[in-house]
Amino acid sequence: MHEEFMKLALDEARVALRCGDFPVGCVITDGVRVICSGRRKNSREDNELDHAEVVALREMYRLPPEKRSGELVIYSTMEPCLMCFTTLILNNIKTIVYAYEDVMGGGTNLSLTGLKPLYASMEITVIPYILRQESVQLFRDFFADDDNGYWQDSLLAQYTLRQ
Repeated sequence: MHEEFMKLALDEARVALRCGDFPVGCVITDGVRVICSGRRKNSREDNELDHAEVVALREMYRLPPEKRSGELVIYSTMEPCLMCFTTLILNNIKTIVYAYEDVMGGGTNLSLTGLKPLYASMEITVIPYILRQESVQLFRDFFADDDNGYWQDSLLAQYTLRQ
């Protein structure tokens, strides 16, 4: 089932890439069906608020409360950054599934136990590398295009182009 949901996240990432944005896409599920989705927006403007996960959460909160209850799982084409990771867990996402590791800014290896009580008591499941190669290819395509200036000379770009 993880692969099926990740394929939908990859579809969102492809749309982001076609729009010239960083190819991150995600879907949030209730474990059985997709309840909302999001993709990276405004990366050309160096906007660091419109990450795919935040866009999806905003969409989720437009739904009635009964539609966004239960065991929520997010599928993202890239490991959530530290901002998105903490935002997800504060918004009741208990399982994070991702395709491609973010060697520059990934936040899922943050140890919550050493943090303040709000975070220290949270139990999160992280499942990496689902359809990793499909996601890596989207990021390769992004970084190989000189028109995409976002993180172009970064550690992530260098790492991706060597994959």
